[in-house]
Amino acid sequence: MKTNISLDGLHFHAFHGYYEEERVMGNPFILHVNVELGPATDSDNISDTVNYEHLYEICKEEMENTQKLLETVVVHIVERLKSRFSQILSGTVTLEKIGPQLGGHVEKATVSISF
Repeated sequence: MKTNISLDGLHFHAFHGYYEEERVMGNPFILHVNVELGPATDSDNISDTVNYEHLYEICKEEMENTQKLLETVVVHIVERLKSRFSQILSGTVTLEKIGPQLGGHVEKATVSISF
């Protein structure tokens, strides 16, 4: 029996993008984080799990740290999650850039990293 903790649909306005215009104007982004922990316990102590408030804070901080590539943002989130929470066995972080300017109608561009 394993435990999954997810934060889905974290909305941010951030300034990630390869082109200077993207880094000036920004875009809406949606972030999804799912982590898998070891066996579930009947402990009611928050220190025995991953506090999803702390997951959110890591994501928020990294979304505020402007990068050119979405891949870089996601890698930084993954690295921080793995170093902060020894309980995490695996997970997936997915970042969606809403309405990227590509010369036509594109709903979103997505980068997902599983670890």
